[in-house]
Amino acid sequence: MFRDRPITVLVADDSAFMRTALTRMIESDPGIKVVATARDGIEAVEKVLAVQPEVVTLDVEMPRLGGLEALRQIMQKAPRPVIIVSSLTQEGAEATLNALDLGAFDCIPKQLSYACLDIVKIRQLLIDQIRAAAHMPGVTRAARPTAPLPPPDIAPLSGRPRAAIVAIGTSTGGPKALQHLLPLLPGDLPVGVVVVQHMPIGFTGPFARRLDGLCKLSVREAAQDDRVEPGGVLIAPAGWHLTIYRRSFSTCAVRLAKTPVGTLHMPSVDVMMRSVAEVFGASAMGVIMTGMGSDGCDGMTAIHRRGGWTLGQDESSCAVYGMPKSCAELGILERLVPLRLIAQNIVWATAEHSPTRAQKLAH
Repeated sequence: MFRDRPITVLVADDSAFMRTALTRMIESDPGIKVVATARDGIEAVEKVLAVQPEVVTLDVEMPRLGGLEALRQIMQKAPRPVIIVSSLTQEGAEATLNALDLGAFDCIPKQLSYACLDIVKIRQLLIDQIRAAAHMPGVTRAARPTAPLPPPDIAPLSGRPRAAIVAIGTSTGGPKALQHLLPLLPGDLPVGVVVVQHMPIGFTGPFARRLDGLCKLSVREAAQDDRVEPGGVLIAPAGWHLTIYRRSFSTCAVRLAKTPVGTLHMPSVDVMMRSVAEVFGASAMGVIMTGMGSDGCDGMTAIHRRGGWTLGQDESSCAVYGMPKSCAELGILERLVPLRLIAQNIVWATAEHSPTRAQKLAH
């Protein structure tokens, strides 16, 4: 979308060095302008109200008023996309998850070393996040569902195998989306679920534990050779690719590896879904959800070509309609549905019936 003015940003950090470094990185993109900086949480809230920037970058650990409380006040008084940029997003993953619950758009770890200025490594990611955040249609906080929805009321027809595994891929906006989706799935789901969520190293373990406390399903961070079992969800650990292999005729497990190298993300949705397509064929179900970029497009294509089930989150419910859009544009998705209806479609696709290819997924 063409803009005749730059995206406006407020940078809040208690370190003068960090405010300068972040400003320089952000303004290396001519389409983004830092219009204000803040030294603490109180100043951040005041300047958001006074300057009305389109996007805010916010440190977690700041004097007078911490980043989480500043975020809470911003979302109450003047909601807008807030990106958490803090060293605590690695060491204190729980603070990051709390920030996401409070409405943060996403979180980026500083990777900070004052000696070698490692923080420049996040420059492109930060710019991409700001651009994605600025193009959000609005900032909302949907209520977290607590009860499962019934499966679509469609008479089962013969001719197509039910889904025997569900592979979910997501990125920006995914933590919130998964906290809406997974609690809606029943504890007796007859298949296993594997998930790739792009997150910094150290995040996926606490995130899996949080999901486990919300869900009827058992949720955990995947370990080498964990079995994919009905009623269980395995989250790919950050920094490792997750693939599926068959241990026996009736059991499958996950393999964690640092290969293939050269992928944009590790774990990669594509790597995970291609293995699911290879092992399960027409009995695979791929679900592509909110996120920047196109990771998952090749994997969803593989599932589609094998005759498996392919489902995407629709634009209206995505924080960033990038990953589902790339799949939709290739025509490989059977259905695009709002986040609130994804669970229904998973329950139906995995139920003990055999609908035909002509049978459409429910609205």
